[in-house]
Amino acid sequence: MNSELQPNLVALNTIVYREIKRFTRIWPQTLLPPAITMVLYFVIFGNLIGRQIGDMGGFTYMEYIVPGLIMMSVITNSYGNVVSSFFGSKFQRSIEELMVSPVSPHTILIGYTLGGVLRGLMVGLIVTLLSLFFTQLQVHHLGVTILVVVLTATIFSLLGFINAVFARNFDDISIIPTFVLTPLTYLGGVFYSISLLPPFWQTVSLANPVLHMVNAFRYGILGVSDIRISVAVTFMLVATVVLYIGCARLLVSGRGMRT
Repeated sequence: MNSELQPNLVALNTIVYREIKRFTRIWPQTLLPPAITMVLYFVIFGNLIGRQIGDMGGFTYMEYIVPGLIMMSVITNSYGNVVSSFFGSKFQRSIEELMVSPVSPHTILIGYTLGGVLRGLMVGLIVTLLSLFFTQLQVHHLGVTILVVVLTATIFSLLGFINAVFARNFDDISIIPTFVLTPLTYLGGVFYSISLLPPFWQTVSLANPVLHMVNAFRYGILGVSDIRISVAVTFMLVATVVLYIGCARLLVSGRGMRT
């Protein structure tokens, strides 16, 4: 048992360490841009536009959008880290060496996923600290907050892995973030409450998975939400399991491992 476990632990530590070194070494490209972008959101939407909008959900507009902006940064960075890193390994053919090594596919998947989760959480923490210069945050439910942000980072890390598996060139890894991820995020209740929408569009919005994640996180921070927290958390747990199984099967089959 130990002889089988040891190589996988070494491989897991190596992959995670490499992923952390990768995004911290080039921090001006990975950590600084999202921080600057979020500060601009705080200034433009929170201060300038927020003064015209007034309160929302019993909170100032700045307080209301901060949880959504934090979640937006977690989503984009978790996804972006895995899709770029794993596709880079495919492009350089290094993933083939890892696949033929005595390392479990689960170890490979967990390693890349943890790398994406850690980057997403790190950027989320940076954005949270920056938000304190603009407003005060009092966490309503710490357990829900941590659970939701970790599950969200995990889900989008796994989605980034799937994108990287099927990508054939560098253009393919930007199509999904541009045409799918960005619209879902902006329409996911980051900047508004769906209660402002007509009933039909409120129902349509419920089909957006990002809406559930953003509102669950907002509940953890502020204690308000447009959706039922139990439904959101259950959805995220199921999505994590399903996506993990799907990613593991892709790795075992070897599908998409060549560019």
